[in-house]
Amino acid sequence: MRTVYRGELTVAHGRFHVDSRREPRGPIPSEACAGQTNGLCGAAVPGCLFLRTGLSTGRVALTVEVHGAAPPLEDRWEDVVEASFRPLTASTAVLPCGHGALCELALPPAHHRVRYCGRGMDGGAGAASATAPGPVGQYLLQFWPAPPSADRVVRQTSRSAARRHHYARALEPPVSGQPTERELAEIRSWGGRLPSRRVREAGADARGLVPLDRDLLDAVDAACPATQRGLARWAARRAFTAAGLEGVDWIAAALTALDRGEPLPAPFDDPRRTWDRFFTDDRTALTAPHPPGGGHDAPLCRALALPALRAAADPDPLRAALGALFAAAVAHGTAYPALFAEARRCFPDLGAETPPGA
Repeated sequence: MRTVYRGELTVAHGRFHVDSRREPRGPIPSEACAGQTNGLCGAAVPGCLFLRTGLSTGRVALTVEVHGAAPPLEDRWEDVVEASFRPLTASTAVLPCGHGALCELALPPAHHRVRYCGRGMDGGAGAASATAPGPVGQYLLQFWPAPPSADRVVRQTSRSAARRHHYARALEPPVSGQPTERELAEIRSWGGRLPSRRVREAGADARGLVPLDRDLLDAVDAACPATQRGLARWAARRAFTAAGLEGVDWIAAALTALDRGEPLPAPFDDPRRTWDRFFTDDRTALTAPHPPGGGHDAPLCRALALPALRAAADPDPLRAALGALFAAAVAHGTAYPALFAEARRCFPDLGAETPPGA
């Protein structure tokens, strides 16, 4: 056994990578975990691994080992997954997100098995952690020569791991062989890569986000239901704030009910009555005075904000998040990039914007 690294790893957005390609570029979750059973160690992209931690931002403890044969599994590890990995070059590196190589593995370009173990994954939920006195969570990455075989979940304990596994199993398997023209058209319509089936079934709001911020669509899909629900409520309120309507009594009452997880009050229980109230209330109608700082498109902004509330109340957290976020983006008009940047700051699980080529 050879211990390649033992120490701390700085994580950002709850991930790090192993890459053996000549031009390393960390894969996105929907690519790395497509067709897999586990969502902690994505191995679907040849030559690289996408690894999840329970901690979003901060430091974790990591050990990396290379073995000649399958090592015994210790009882202390709470979450354990395995997958197959074949280096494409003689240089395989562990890469923290957005940083240089943490260590080099020097694996031969042959088939290997990788075991990824975690302990204390739920301890990093919501941790701000850059100021934590020590690492949050412990992880072990082991490699040994072995013929290729399907990935598997060996042990599952934490809620964080369960969410990641659920996400991976909802993804569409990677396309094998030459895709048909219809499949190519579908892939192009989603910005060059297929999202999960749940996103594709979410309707027009999900598609509406594709030309605005394709990476954010994947990030919302990968987030836990609690984050999705919180994002939906936040986006609905931001839509009405942008429209200058958050203080209107019947809208404020609905936003409060949304925050409490209660059914929306009248008139939001009936779409027709909602629009009738909107167009007949002097404070919300298209002829109402512009809010301070509102431009010539303020009346349109007011109308476009209205669908955000009903979208955010959808029983499905993913549909609620996507629908409310798209409605808020439309209400913001050309200022939608600032809205998305604010969403990423308020909900760290969504990650930061990925610069081209990063």
